[in-house]
Amino acid sequence: MSSDGGHARLSSDSKYSFDIVFIKRFLRLFRLMFPRWLSVTSLLSFFLLLLSLLEQVIIFNIGVLPSKYYEILGEKDVDRFRSNTIMAVLLILVEAFMKSTILYVSSVLYVTWRSTLTVALHRRYFYDIIYYRLNVLDKAIDNPDQRITQDVDKLCNSFSLIIAPLIISPFTIGFYVNQAVKGTGYIGPVSVVVFFILATIINKFLMSPVVRSVFQQKRREGDFRFKHMQIRVNAESAAFYRSGVTEEKKANQKLHDLIKVQHKLIRRQYALNFSIKAADYLGSILSYIAIAVPIFAGSYDSLSAAELSALISKNAFVTIYLISCFTKLIDLSAKVTDMAGNAHRVGELFEVLGRLKDAQSEDYSFLEETMPSSDLVPLSDVNLDTDREFLEDAADTVSQTNTALRLQDVTYGPPKSSQILCRNLNFQLESGINILVTGDSGCGKSSLLRVINGLWSSITGHVAKGSKAVFYLPQRPYFTDGTLREQIIYPLRSDECVQYDDKMYQYLDLVGLKYLIDRIGGLDVAVDWNWYDELSPGEMQRLAFVRLYYHQPPFAALDESTSQIGVNLEEHLYRQCAELNITVMSVGHRESVRRFHDMELHLDGQGGWTMTPIRQDVINA
Repeated sequence: MSSDGGHARLSSDSKYSFDIVFIKRFLRLFRLMFPRWLSVTSLLSFFLLLLSLLEQVIIFNIGVLPSKYYEILGEKDVDRFRSNTIMAVLLILVEAFMKSTILYVSSVLYVTWRSTLTVALHRRYFYDIIYYRLNVLDKAIDNPDQRITQDVDKLCNSFSLIIAPLIISPFTIGFYVNQAVKGTGYIGPVSVVVFFILATIINKFLMSPVVRSVFQQKRREGDFRFKHMQIRVNAESAAFYRSGVTEEKKANQKLHDLIKVQHKLIRRQYALNFSIKAADYLGSILSYIAIAVPIFAGSYDSLSAAELSALISKNAFVTIYLISCFTKLIDLSAKVTDMAGNAHRVGELFEVLGRLKDAQSEDYSFLEETMPSSDLVPLSDVNLDTDREFLEDAADTVSQTNTALRLQDVTYGPPKSSQILCRNLNFQLESGINILVTGDSGCGKSSLLRVINGLWSSITGHVAKGSKAVFYLPQRPYFTDGTLREQIIYPLRSDECVQYDDKMYQYLDLVGLKYLIDRIGGLDVAVDWNWYDELSPGEMQRLAFVRLYYHQPPFAALDESTSQIGVNLEEHLYRQCAELNITVMSVGHRESVRRFHDMELHLDGQGGWTMTPIRQDVINA
């Protein structure tokens, strides 16, 4: 999605911070990441908790090894030195194994979460035509493609790195507070806790601006990436204009906007990083201050030099590790801000998709009334019960005849616009009666197909659809990634339908594309190219007709579908539609297409319309 409207949305960035909105959004994501107590992610997290607690036991035993060495070396005890060294090596090997296992489990959680959230987003994003509404009509958020492909990944990766420290911190802190009290009294742990509280308060004020800047950076990254994707997809069209200089300036402007936001982020991170590093190093001397108090007070005067050294070493480790537990939480501030920025973007996408899905079921459910525009027709003036009864009656009538659809007093225009393209349109698409839609460019011909398809809502009136589907060929045919077979049977998948290869070969030959078989190597040969780069506009339109013939629907809507095809082949294609009993509704400018239609629906661009028969005798003459 492009950055249209990005400047208008920029002023709302202040709402993205480390606040209650973030917590609510993250909790919604959390429920998706941990759907059940016995889900894979829940079990892996419990396992990670167990491993992390066991690791703390090992770390404690490794941490007190120096104090034992002080005492052993002071007493010159060779046997204890040997056994202590063997134990140290074993503990270090076990710790290496534990760290590797914890990292592995965290990585599995990260990948699993990414899969879970992305599949959940895909389920909402590809529901009916929500992807169209989000990218074309609604545009409530920027770069949904980036949010799905990149922001979800970064969110899950960040959370996988901080979940273990967050899980074990309460247990670890409690244990080392108890150990510190035994060694230094209450002065040690109390000073550490007070220090941590002060550092947390300071970091809280420094984190929110960073979260907002992270959010802005993600948006600008998406805009910059989209610009280069736009050039890649439309390279040939741009090359015909020799537009390199213009596009370079536009790309550099996107880069400038991104770098500007990154500089702001760096400045805000500078203050946060200063606070974090200061807390790290100031915390390191607290252990010696805490142990110094009882030493200077004479509490350990009875100990020998070796025993005192061992005591200082042990208490220093306990206090330093307690401080380390707190400073690790402080250090997580940077990762938490990054996670919060991504959580805002992913959570906001879920919210918008949910809103669009609710609107989708209201606006586009089969044979439901299309809601009127509140700007032109107040909802209070609409009798929904009467409209629903009318539509149900119309649907029954349509379904009982060879009629694909019936329009009753339909007025339509572009979404979120006061412009009217056509008023009070009434007609029906019946089997065997081909309709040609004509009019000047911009009069609403393609827009009519969008309203009939349900991509746009009508302002007033109703579109009643029968049980017989209408197959659409848009102006620009859509080709997915995959084999030639997948292009022909689209939008069905290979596992959804019985396929007839002979029909595919027949229709490819009919439209003059049989050479694609030789060029590609077969119907099922995987290709790594972009079909839009490899096929000419005329080839794409012909391949779209192969798709139409293969599905052989009773009705088809063709939007300028032969504009890039010669007149002779165009005649061939329309005659094949007739042979396959496909009734067509065509949008076209060419005079040559009139002979294949029975009725002309002309739109004057001022809201008016006429429906007149096409006299074939005049055309043939």
